[in-house]
Amino acid sequence: MRRYVVALALLLFAGFVLTSSGQVQESSNESRRVVQRVSPLYPSVAKRMNLAGTVKLVAVVGPDGKVKTVESVGGSPLLIQAARDAVTKWKYAPAASESRESVEFHFNPQGQE
Repeated sequence: MRRYVVALALLLFAGFVLTSSGQVQESSNESRRVVQRVSPLYPSVAKRMNLAGTVKLVAVVGPDGKVKTVESVGGSPLLIQAARDAVTKWKYAPAASESRESVEFHFNPQGQE
C-alpha cells in the first residue's frame, strides 16, 4: 500500500524541479512593498515525501494593503496550500488602488526542521 501511495504521489508531482537550497525561499516582483511577511510552514507530508518545488501565486491586494485573495498559478497542491496560507497573512504598503502582486516560493525539505 505504501508503495502505491509513494508512486501515486511521484506521478502527481512529476515535473517539479528539485532544488539544492536548504530553505524556503521567497521571491517577489511586486510593485508594492511588503511591510509584513509570514513564511509558509513546510507541510509535514511533503517533508516526509522529500518533496521540493516552486509555487507561484498572484495576490490581489486592496488599497489598504490587505491581501483580499490569493490565486495559485502553479506548483504542487501540497505546497500551494502552505504558500497561500502564508501570503494571505501578508500586509503590503497602502496604495491608491487595488493591485495584483506576483509571489514565488521555492520549497526544499533539506535543512527544514
